[in-house]
Amino acid sequence: MSNPPQGGPPPGMMPPGQQPSPEQIRLMQQQLAAEAQKHGLSPEQYIERLRQQAMQQRQMQQQGGGPQGRPGPPGAPPGAQPIQPGPPKPEALAVAKFLMSQELKHRTVIHDEKRKQMFRVKRAIRALQSPAYQKARSKNPLLPAVTDRASAENTFKQLPLSLLALRVSKVDAHAHEGHNHAKPKRIKGLWTVKIEQHQDAEDDSYYIWLYEGSQWKMKLYAVGAVAFVIAIVLFPLWPLFLRQGVWYLSMGMLGLIGLFFVMAIFRLILFIVTMFAAPPGLWLYPNLFEDVGFFDSFRPVWAWQETADDIKAKKQAKKEKRAAKKLAKAEGRPYKSSKKNAAAAASPATPSSRASTPAPASAPSAPAPASVPVDNAPQATGSTAAADPGAVITQRPRHATVEEGED
Repeated sequence: MSNPPQGGPPPGMMPPGQQPSPEQIRLMQQQLAAEAQKHGLSPEQYIERLRQQAMQQRQMQQQGGGPQGRPGPPGAPPGAQPIQPGPPKPEALAVAKFLMSQELKHRTVIHDEKRKQMFRVKRAIRALQSPAYQKARSKNPLLPAVTDRASAENTFKQLPLSLLALRVSKVDAHAHEGHNHAKPKRIKGLWTVKIEQHQDAEDDSYYIWLYEGSQWKMKLYAVGAVAFVIAIVLFPLWPLFLRQGVWYLSMGMLGLIGLFFVMAIFRLILFIVTMFAAPPGLWLYPNLFEDVGFFDSFRPVWAWQETADDIKAKKQAKKEKRAAKKLAKAEGRPYKSSKKNAAAAASPATPSSRASTPAPASAPSAPAPASVPVDNAPQATGSTAAADPGAVITQRPRHATVEEGED
């Protein structure tokens, strides 16, 4: 190859925005002819091959996968493989089925307005290095071998490569994507996540399952729904005793619905009457419209309306419970709690503690029980007169709340 002219750039290289000189054009033509001769092609055929290779590389970049031999996107690990859509590998399916059968402490999140199961990478890596994986591998030869941390990460990375699980991050509730300034729909207690570009396997990374397992249940439900619709359409062809049974059943359901509305109206009237007759008011089935189970909606049967003092006592009991848990954790001993202890902490239970706490102003008036002599009762907070050890202290019974009624 001839040397470049003195003072000029090498052949094929020129400053940007500058037209090549005739000498540079001649040198590039000679270099192109030499390369074409090495491949046994004419210069025109060699140029056509280069043009086709450039078009293929451009198409691969548009599809999201970088060409081989070129560095990946910034921040991607070396040797990262592009994720290409297609059927998942059998090895990846075997790994996904094993991990879904393990206790990964899944958490329900929202992705693309759908509920997905999320887990942490460190728990998946721990499951791949557990003896349960080795036992499962002895039964299923499709599971890859895992001997150390690196092999466990390589096995886990088969999930995103086959689009069975993808790395996600929590979406900022105050951030807006693009020109869409509408506030995204948020479900209380559930994260809204988005898929990250880089699918790494760090311990603190979160992944969601895109693999939903076997679909035989969904297919069975679909067949059952179709059969139910066909049976309803063919209702005029049913036997007489079946049609009569459906009529009696529908009348019974309408009666239950009517009874429910009557009970709801009666409990409201009872609360309004007792709110003036015996404040703070009595509720019949206080959990009837709460977000609880069917049987819990009818427990307890009755309870008094919670006052501000009851709410403060409940918050104080929760604070004491958290403090007791932290203390037990610091001392290294297990924390044991029960509903009765929590209720006792939320409200005074002993006569002495009842005497030391002033009765709320909104407590309903009730006939006082028999007087009980108490020795050395502590003086009530805010009282001016000293307590007499021989005095007789009377105490009105405390009204039951929802929690006490459950206990």
